[in-house]
Amino acid sequence: MGNCQASALVDDNARFVWACIPRVDGDPIFPALVDNTPFDDEEKAGGFWAIDLENCTSISQRYMRNAPVLITRKIDASGSAIDIIDFAPRYRRSGRTYRPNAFVRIVRAVTGSPRIRVRLRPASGWTLDKVARSYGSNHISYDIEAMPMRLSTNAPIGLVNQENPFRVERDLYFFLGPDESFSTAIEPELEKMLDDTLNEWRGWVRGLATPPEYQEAVIRAAITLKLCQHEDTGAIVAALTTSIPEHADSGRNWDYRYCWVRDAYYTVEALNRIGALDVLESYLEYLRNIVDASEGGNVQPLYDVRGNARLEEGEADGLSGYRGMGPVRVGNAAYSQNQHDAYGQIVLSSVQAFIDRRLMRMSGIEDFESLEKVGDRAFELYDQPDAGLWELRTKSHVHTYSAVMCWAACDRLANAARELGLPDRADHWRERADSMKAHILKAAWREDSRAISATFQGDMRDASLLQLLDLRFLDGSDERFQSTLTALEKALRRGDHMLRYDSEDDFGMPETAFTVCTFWLIEALAQSGREEEAKHLFADMLGRRTPAGLLSEDIDPVSGELWGNYPQTYSLVGIINCAVLLSKPWSEYR
Repeated sequence: MGNCQASALVDDNARFVWACIPRVDGDPIFPALVDNTPFDDEEKAGGFWAIDLENCTSISQRYMRNAPVLITRKIDASGSAIDIIDFAPRYRRSGRTYRPNAFVRIVRAVTGSPRIRVRLRPASGWTLDKVARSYGSNHISYDIEAMPMRLSTNAPIGLVNQENPFRVERDLYFFLGPDESFSTAIEPELEKMLDDTLNEWRGWVRGLATPPEYQEAVIRAAITLKLCQHEDTGAIVAALTTSIPEHADSGRNWDYRYCWVRDAYYTVEALNRIGALDVLESYLEYLRNIVDASEGGNVQPLYDVRGNARLEEGEADGLSGYRGMGPVRVGNAAYSQNQHDAYGQIVLSSVQAFIDRRLMRMSGIEDFESLEKVGDRAFELYDQPDAGLWELRTKSHVHTYSAVMCWAACDRLANAARELGLPDRADHWRERADSMKAHILKAAWREDSRAISATFQGDMRDASLLQLLDLRFLDGSDERFQSTLTALEKALRRGDHMLRYDSEDDFGMPETAFTVCTFWLIEALAQSGREEEAKHLFADMLGRRTPAGLLSEDIDPVSGELWGNYPQTYSLVGIINCAVLLSKPWSEYR
């Protein structure tokens, strides 16, 4: 749940277990997700917000339709029940979007005489140490370093402060936000916030061009992708969390709360397919500032949500990690890597703005000239070694995926120049793109294995080569792609799932399937005449989603357990892209 400024993860017991302030890449106020201290440890447990029903025997959860508003129903042994409604306010107010660093919880008695206990134990920084607090007649203030916070409520404040149980005899309202006075009556104000937030999200969803099939999955994925955008700047983060391992005790614990140029490209590409142009427009503002700040078109793979370049990586020793599987990392050293595919993704994200007349601001000559600097770097670096899209930390190769992305930068610049009426520049970029494509095919093709290699040296398999279709480098009928697809399935397919690669990296052999790679396989199968198989795999993937309808980064191909940071934009992108590709057209229903 969230509002494109604040976001939170709520577990299956209705506990807030993850949220950061004042931004998604800020310090956690609820870090319990990445610590293994039991919630019933009264002395040590912290970093969460629980609303517990006494003698609870049953819990169910659902989203309200077309909105990131969560309802949790809890029923006790006597049949008494409550509903907990959780949301972050987001709606138009005074001519702008109101999206505070705030969370709202409403508790309604459904039947009987339920008794609850409220435990609000926020954290300050990367530790579970208790936070100093003070309180008045209707609020509790928390001395949190990143942003002092205040709980305003109509619940009995002394009982909330002491975490004592009490009966729910009227609707209870909780507003956790900046340490400021709540100036109006809390009950009607929060009810209005709920109504306005629902209307805002449902209005946004109504504007989506969803396929007729798989609508529920597409809508939930689209809403969550929008929640991964920091709307203040337009940055799109790869996931909302840090340090959820890629598999048990793997040490593959990374901080994904930043804006990767690659991940953001895939996000806007998917949302464009269903008409969510507001996300693209906001991201292009962020991207233009990144390009302006670059030196000679040189860009790094990721930035924080404000566009800051340095993301020094460290470890939070005060937290034991998800299920105790540390370390908990803060920052990401990949910012200093060379990942040449970023040049292609910058251009690919930007080129629509030269053509799409629906946009509030179309791109012009000055924007094109700025992107040409990026294209020059793509041409200069496409056949040079880099860390690749999987961000290898101790190895460097000339990666075919990176080379093809650089080709795409030049190819799309030729298209943009033609649209702008610049024939000389169009010819310039087309000549570069053609020469790059010829060299890539010569350097990466392996006659012995009848496959395109993941690198210009050796003969390696990598699921990223499935993207040669989406990038229009090759088409599905090309014999070179078909034989490459066969080789990739033989090497990387594990049942209904795909690994990224099957060679050792900095941490040994990969054990889990990378979720988006399975979606890439589904797309490749569908475009290669194997549509029924593609639909079977897609149905299986939809069945792997959490009860919230979301996916993380990785799946254990044997157990089916989800691993990795959550919710992962890559994976949600896969849901949308495959649904659009595999759905029947609206013309069959109208």
